[in-house]
Amino acid sequence: MCTTSQGGNKKMPVQIPDDTDFTSFKEQCENQEGWTARYNKGNVTVWCRDEECKTIQKLKMRIVCKDVTAETLYDVLHDTSYRKNWDSNMIDTHDIGRLTVNADVGYYSWKCPSPLKNRDFITMRSWLPLGNDYLIINYSVKHPQYPPRKDCVRAVSLLTGYLIQSNKENSSTLYYLTQVDPKGSLPKWVVNRASQFVAPKAMKKIYKACQKYPEWKRKHNPNLKPWIYPEQNTLPCINVSDLVLQRADSLENIDESRLTEEKQARHSDDEET
Repeated sequence: MCTTSQGGNKKMPVQIPDDTDFTSFKEQCENQEGWTARYNKGNVTVWCRDEECKTIQKLKMRIVCKDVTAETLYDVLHDTSYRKNWDSNMIDTHDIGRLTVNADVGYYSWKCPSPLKNRDFITMRSWLPLGNDYLIINYSVKHPQYPPRKDCVRAVSLLTGYLIQSNKENSSTLYYLTQVDPKGSLPKWVVNRASQFVAPKAMKKIYKACQKYPEWKRKHNPNLKPWIYPEQNTLPCINVSDLVLQRADSLENIDESRLTEEKQARHSDDEET
């Protein structure tokens, strides 16, 4: 395994998650202590931390997918070529390079509700099948070839990821936990929409995407799954010592707290299926 670079006092070395990190993430997903339910309808639940309900920085979601296997969920969340079919908020996503057989670095940008500025991330992602469970976790890193862009606010993922649990009879449960610094003072309507509308809608989108994925995959490189078969991975290798942890305090803060919601944009977004 590559060694990390200390890079001076201000640079924090990147550590590839180990089994302890994955186990800790799983416990955070399953443990409800200290979390408050903000949405609970049908098969979707959204929680936030008691002490952080005034922000969108820490949310947890769960959806029960009654007719989707854990394996399909795992494939959908990995398959960036399929993502543009279901993630309507995505502007761009692509893999930058690989670190190990179960860790890579990628770019993701998404549309924020108008009139907010769009956000983007550079993250290190790791994944691990664990018995009947699958885990995918990421956090923000700095890559020398991907500095912040003028057309996006560079946000910071402190810890974000998925826990997929296999249930009986081709059923599964998906947890999504996100701790993000959006690098800005956000207005209250954004906070409310995140937990009451955006989060549950995102989970339902993933569910629908999973239902359609097997048929789509049969027509698009059905045997190509580098997240399962690392020998298929053609990404360039990245040395972990070339990366440093993305510190939130090194990025510009954007004050958008006084922006008001644009009703026309909200209306069209609400009508999406």
